[in-house]
Amino acid sequence: MKAIRLHGRGGMGTVKASEIIVYANVARGRYGNSIPFFGFERQGAPVTAFVRLDDRPIRPKTQVYEPDCVIVLDPTIQNAVDVFAGMKAGGVLVINSTSEPSDIEVPECVGVVASVDATALAISVLGTPITNTAMLGALVKATEWIELEDVKAKVREYWGAENERVVQEAYDRTNVFVRAGSRA
Repeated sequence: MKAIRLHGRGGMGTVKASEIIVYANVARGRYGNSIPFFGFERQGAPVTAFVRLDDRPIRPKTQVYEPDCVIVLDPTIQNAVDVFAGMKAGGVLVINSTSEPSDIEVPECVGVVASVDATALAISVLGTPITNTAMLGALVKATEWIELEDVKAKVREYWGAENERVVQEAYDRTNVFVRAGSRA
């Protein structure tokens, strides 16, 4: 089973992104569940969503305390939340950042860092800083746990061709760095 924790802010589409990740896994005959967690339900407040993916039915319906992957839709969330809490050794960080992944400071548990400037991409294509679709493209590039075409199809269904374009462009622009001694 793969466990993913997404960190974003209200209005960024964090919960919808988690649902699309599950959809992409289920589209291939596998299993998934998504659980949102809201603090104060207002735009800009921290939002967390939890995803589990597996080839077998998934029983746990709780928060993810030991993620294999952490997705950070807004890098400023790190000022309010420990995004690395409980991350498994060799875990994958997928982050919205202007920095090269090799330049991002991460704890020892992180084995793979993937970065993309999701904010600039969303603004240039959509005219708004909603980063969820860009971060989906980055997740696919960083992990290959779900299929890009399945993500794009669901994004197109929900939000149209421009958001589908954002997924593809983010996939193409994401830089992935595997830290020495980590899994490839």
